Amino acid sequence: MNVALIAHDKKKDLMVNFSIAYKDILSKCNIFATGHTGSLVSEATGLKVHRFLPGPMGGDQQIGAMIAENKMDLVIFLRDPLTVQPHEPDILALLRVCDVHGIPLATNLASAEVLIKGLDSGLLQWREAEE
Repeated sequence: MNVALIAHDKKKDLMVNFSIAYKDILSKCNIFATGHTGSLVSEATGLKVHRFLPGPMGGDQQIGAMIAENKMDLVIFLRDPLTVQPHEPDILALLRVCDVHGIPLATNLASAEVLIKGLDSGLLQWREAEE
C-alpha cells in the first residue's frame, strides 16, 4: 500500500506522534510525504519515507499526480483549518483529486486513526485489486 503523509506546520508534531503510534502499521507500507513532514516522520520513526517537495513548493501536486495515476492508496493530510495557507488552491486540488479517484482521505486525527486501523485490518485490500 502506498500511503501519503502531509501535515501543515501546526500539525507536524501531531503527525510525528501519529507515525510513532502507528509505526508497526506504517512499516508495512510505502510511505510518501511532503518535504519537512517526511523528514520529521523519518527521523522520529526510522521509517523509510519518500520525500517530495514541500507542500507550498509543489509537493501537494506531486502527491496529486500519483493519485491521478492510481499510484496512491491512502492520504493522511493533517490540516490546520484555522490558519490561512498561501497555497490553498493546491490543497483544494489535492482534496478534489482524492474525491475524483475515490482515494481514502483523512484530514484530522480522528479520521486518520480510523483509516490506519482499517488499513491494518484489511479493509483497504480493495485498493490492491484496483492496480
